[in-house]
Amino acid sequence: MASSRFPAFSGPLTTPLTSLLRIQHPIVLAGMARVSGGALAAAVSNAGGLGVVGGLMLTPLQLRETITELKTALHSSDLPFGVDLALPQVGGSARATNYDYTKGQLDALIDVIVEEGARLFVSAVGVPSAHVIERLHSAGILVMNMVGHPKHAAKALAAGVDLVCAQGTEGGGHTGSLGGAVLIPAVVDVALKVGAERKRATAVNTTAKMTNGNAQLPLQQPLVLAAGGIADGRGLAAALMHGAVGVWVGTRFVASVEASCSIAQKEAVVASGFDDTAITLVLSGRPLRAKLNDYLRRWHQKPEEIQKLCSQGIVPFEHDLENFERSGQAGESLQLGEGSDGDEIDVPYPMGQVAGNISKVQPAWEIVAEMVAGAVAALRQGQEYLEPSSRSRL
Repeated sequence: MASSRFPAFSGPLTTPLTSLLRIQHPIVLAGMARVSGGALAAAVSNAGGLGVVGGLMLTPLQLRETITELKTALHSSDLPFGVDLALPQVGGSARATNYDYTKGQLDALIDVIVEEGARLFVSAVGVPSAHVIERLHSAGILVMNMVGHPKHAAKALAAGVDLVCAQGTEGGGHTGSLGGAVLIPAVVDVALKVGAERKRATAVNTTAKMTNGNAQLPLQQPLVLAAGGIADGRGLAAALMHGAVGVWVGTRFVASVEASCSIAQKEAVVASGFDDTAITLVLSGRPLRAKLNDYLRRWHQKPEEIQKLCSQGIVPFEHDLENFERSGQAGESLQLGEGSDGDEIDVPYPMGQVAGNISKVQPAWEIVAEMVAGAVAALRQGQEYLEPSSRSRL
């Protein structure tokens, strides 16, 4: 049964996203590897948002087991969920450090996503191939791409995705260089242009190819989510005012009771200040925002070596890890974590700048409830700046 705390499909904020996904609130859990497991994804869906499983580096069996965990924890079998994978281009003009995170099992992973009935598929890195998009659309599954630049949004939408999520540089994990206040409205403009083009094309060809509920896929009007620096209701309200239809929230949910990461990682978010993160190539060979620690600081004193390794297709952290596993010695760069028992590596935790605004670990439902209440309050406050004759009731 649906939770009495959150009546099914009713909430104070109604956007095209809530209507499309039939969710209560326009809040989507970021599909973070080793954080967004079945328990957290279910908790966010139960709270009226959309829980997304972080599927990076999972085998098809592991992904199915994670989704089973999610479904077991859902209050209702009708509640939707999503799955996130990373599909970077490999070879050609792509970064030399890119590789196939699915280890050749993409088709099997997509089979699991289709068979388990996900409502949304998210590509965190890279644009899905036409084959993947067609397979998902044929099953009525919406497809979303993470983007860090307007040109990336245009590329993803040209491929036929339904939604794009514009993540500002403030965000944790893989991220770009544009701030959210610049990026989000620009991506909204791109989506509006593509929507107009799709509508003209549909007027010529009126045959709907595939559907999600009553929605033709790909969506005639692509939707935009916002990410990066969003941890409370003010961030949600600001995203909506930028033209987004919902938010993709990561760091705030790292500091949640249900997150599958370690207590140390949750506490690291709570303890972080506004200047404690940096964008680095060290961890994945792609720009990734993480909490600064001694390991990163040592590497950042050697920028030429970072560039040299990355240009050769070698990820600095993986290089260090291989040396550590081979020799058993941490070496100059890699160190054991504080308080470790001798086999833990001092790995920097991915997180966004908004960690500086997070002061405690909370249950996911409470995070969602506070975010919604805060957004409603912010939007109502905004009405006070309008002339009385211009105001409309929420």
